Amino acid sequence: MNGITIAYDAKRAFANRRGLGNYSRDVIRLMQTYAPQNDYVLCGIPSALCDTSHVRLFSPRGLWRLFPSLWRSGGCLHQLRDVTLYHGLSGELPYGIHRTSIRTVVTVHDTIFMRYPHLYSPTYRWLFACKVRYACTHADLIIAISEQTKQDLIHYFHADAQKIRVVYQGCSNLYRKPVTDAQVAQVRSQYNLPERYMLYVGALEERKNLCRLIEAVVTAKIEVPLVLVGAMSAYGEQLCRLAEKAGVKIQICSDVPQADLPAFYKGAELFVYPSLYEGFGIPVLEAMCIGTPVVTSTGSCFAETGGDAALYADPLQPEQIGAQLVRVLSDADLRNRMITKGQAQAERFTDEKVASSLIQIYHELCEF
Repeated sequence: MNGITIAYDAKRAFANRRGLGNYSRDVIRLMQTYAPQNDYVLCGIPSALCDTSHVRLFSPRGLWRLFPSLWRSGGCLHQLRDVTLYHGLSGELPYGIHRTSIRTVVTVHDTIFMRYPHLYSPTYRWLFACKVRYACTHADLIIAISEQTKQDLIHYFHADAQKIRVVYQGCSNLYRKPVTDAQVAQVRSQYNLPERYMLYVGALEERKNLCRLIEAVVTAKIEVPLVLVGAMSAYGEQLCRLAEKAGVKIQICSDVPQADLPAFYKGAELFVYPSLYEGFGIPVLEAMCIGTPVVTSTGSCFAETGGDAALYADPLQPEQIGAQLVRVLSDADLRNRMITKGQAQAERFTDEKVASSLIQIYHELCEF
């Protein structure tokens, strides 16, 4: 493919430290690395989270600076006139872009707000349903980050299956680099981590099902402490109260920079991710890359990510979760097998494979 101009919706790349932001930054990084002949444009208000040294920037101008969300939702179109292809990285396209000559692809991560509506406000659900419906209707192609997300888009938004391409996510190469004992010891000392611990990384919110994880620890009479890495929230405070009442040892670590996370994973006995529902589950992949055994949920996308390397439990059954945790904690041979299988499974999601799939989609769009 000869060099073309590709614009990205970079809001999450600039403003989000979690999954959507990591995905956006990874796509931008991969394309710059594996398709450097293209001209890349990032649309949004820049920040230190995303390197902008080798890209062009489109940001709100004039009165649009007072209404950045409206600019992103359509006001940016006048700046995109010379763009060949626009990639919406988080389920959205600018309104009206279907009336231009720009080829479009949109990545949709999940439809959790449709499956679990009680977890979101009515305004949030309505707004995101409108955005995803418009994107699915008008995008030339749709990227779903798992087969589960593809089926959800067909079910909830009647998306055209012929337009959907499943492209799994990767994770930062930070998690594919060796972690030394010295790094683990440094992080253990800095955050006052226990010698043995089970680890969870992610948001502290109801969908992540952490109350049932605490119930699982109680039911299985597990003495190994639980370390939760995530921003403190009202749900996090609820977890602390529940754990204190139940006599479960937990430690919440907030504001942990990504550079320290590999050592958190490496120092853990196991990684547990009991979420009710995800689009892909990047922390599962991060743990497998590092070489940490994974216990996660049945259903949703988790078997796509974890394959036969993880152990699974019904997220609604604390007894099942606890039993799987005990298996890993008590069986060194099982742990070693899971580590080996996990690192092999992680090779399905390398930079090269993700980049190749994205480039193939861009080729397909340019041939329309």
